[in-house]
Amino acid sequence: MIATTPSAARNPAIWLPGWEPENTDFWVREGKARAWLTLFLTTASLTMAFITWFLVSALVVRLPQVGFQFTASQLFWLAAMPGLAGGTLRLVHMFLTPIWGTRHVISLSTLSLLVPLVGWFYAVQDPSTPYWVLMLLAFLAGLGGGNFSSFMPSTSMFFPKRLQGTVLAIQAGMGNLGVSIVQFVTPWVVGLALLGGMAWVGEPQTMTRAGVESQVYLQNAPLVMIPFVVVFGITAWIFLKSIPITSNFRQQFDIFSSGHTWAQTSLYIMTFGSFSGLAATFPLLILKVYGGYEGAPDPLAWAFWGPLIGSVVRVIAGPFTDWLGGARVTHWAGIGMLLCAVYVATILDAVDSLDSFPTFVAAMLVLFFFAGIGNASTFKQMPMLFPPRQGGGVIGFTAAVGAYGPFVFGVLFAWSFSAWQSAAPVFYGLAIFFALNVLLNWVLYARRNAPYPC
Repeated sequence: MIATTPSAARNPAIWLPGWEPENTDFWVREGKARAWLTLFLTTASLTMAFITWFLVSALVVRLPQVGFQFTASQLFWLAAMPGLAGGTLRLVHMFLTPIWGTRHVISLSTLSLLVPLVGWFYAVQDPSTPYWVLMLLAFLAGLGGGNFSSFMPSTSMFFPKRLQGTVLAIQAGMGNLGVSIVQFVTPWVVGLALLGGMAWVGEPQTMTRAGVESQVYLQNAPLVMIPFVVVFGITAWIFLKSIPITSNFRQQFDIFSSGHTWAQTSLYIMTFGSFSGLAATFPLLILKVYGGYEGAPDPLAWAFWGPLIGSVVRVIAGPFTDWLGGARVTHWAGIGMLLCAVYVATILDAVDSLDSFPTFVAAMLVLFFFAGIGNASTFKQMPMLFPPRQGGGVIGFTAAVGAYGPFVFGVLFAWSFSAWQSAAPVFYGLAIFFALNVLLNWVLYARRNAPYPC
């Protein structure tokens, strides 16, 4: 049993008196219902966090079309900033749940998403908005990215180890789905005059695309998300409770003395770092590679498929990792990512028309598919290697480092296009990194008679 803390005794409305997920009687009697309720509420909030985090990736391809005068490098930097903030804030979030508990952390961090959403609502209505303001708002969108590293450790503490591959995959997969939602919804909702075109909603902007003008409301993209954030944040405050696993900052640093922490971090960079980085830059990548050809595709009509596939397969793969073992699934996912990265690089080396566009998109979608599987399997490995408190901390830390994906990929693509006028060097580099991680996982965890099977 997890010991009752003094904090739990003083605040029964906030802290549960004890939590025994591995005790079958306790789990059936009361643990199961509360754990699944907590998963449902926190997953809804996490989806809104990802929507906010990747809002910039959906807006940035439209900014030049409504009058914002930015270079390709500036646009990639805008797409990168939420990743810089998300990764940095996750390094803070990984410590929060054992200190302040699930209820406070989930509800207050969800409501904090209102800051970037309201900011972007106003900023996109004025093409003269300074670039530094947009960079600041892009950084603040990273508040949504930070939430992951407190939400996921909280969930891992509520469930027994036998279910953690499944439940962590459900939560992370549905959270990741927020990326696809915002990239899918934005092109549709910006074309509507919401609330009958009431004055406070703002005036439309004139969008020029392929020589054709139309009226759009870019401010609708953040506006439609605001009510959901308010409702989910308040609901979390009312219904969630915290389990009595508590520790201070110093105690939580013991995870860094384990070599498994660093090995798992590298594996999660391979899977989620690639997923988040490519999801954030996929629209701009399509625009930069194929946007100059006659009849060029709309990036947002295609880009949302990548994170959608990666998110859905992460949910589906969860139960399989409980059955087959996380390390074995990570091994094959990594090999799939390696082959896809090499194939995408060869396609980008030879682009001279739109003819290769369908093949490029297909290869990218398969890469997202394997990344989604790897996202699920790595999160199965971590709870098997560590006890609950440390497992939550490792999940939080690896998620924090993986969240730098949008920033790293934004910077890499900006550099690659500037130096080589191509994105192919980035994918060749990814292939090498993937190969090293497949080898690392096989030696430590996946091979027969591995020293640390998980």
